[in-house]
Amino acid sequence: MIGFLKGTLISKQPPWLVMDVGGVGYEIEAPMSTFYGLPEPGQPLQLVTHLVVREDAHILYGFASESERALFRSLLKVSGVGARIALGVLSGITVEGFRQCVVDKDVAMLTRLPGVGRKTAERLLVEMADRLPKDTGDGAGPAGRAGAESEAHGALLALGYKPGEAVRMLKDLDTARLGAEELIREALRRVHER
Repeated sequence: MIGFLKGTLISKQPPWLVMDVGGVGYEIEAPMSTFYGLPEPGQPLQLVTHLVVREDAHILYGFASESERALFRSLLKVSGVGARIALGVLSGITVEGFRQCVVDKDVAMLTRLPGVGRKTAERLLVEMADRLPKDTGDGAGPAGRAGAESEAHGALLALGYKPGEAVRMLKDLDTARLGAEELIREALRRVHER
């Protein structure tokens, strides 16, 4: 099993990226939550990974944080959910946002995620209730989010912003110092100033 990769980002074109690790180019598939935080090609990068071995392919998935990988692995255990849907979930909602959807039994929010219909959303709520990964709080990697940032991200999604827009709105804000409400206010202020 390949647990993580540390090397240089060579190229990125969603959902794929290529990393040079000791002279070997690894093709990695990653959710958009990871893509939004990637550096420019030529810069150092470290990702935690999950390797799927199938009869016809070996696919390496990369994640910016341990909590994203833990959620991905938990989603794969849900009946009818494969890697494609799991990546769609991670691309459309933060780990904390997903946890909150399950706690609140929010089917409507889950059906807005790529590849998730009503039946799949209901299955996710039932099967993930006991399977939610523990929050590692590591914030590792470029897209790791602290609790306040996750809460602000979820609020921006609820206001109708797309996941990518919400990530860009929160980028470069002082997430260590500001609370969720202040982050939301500041992100919205910046949007209206443009």
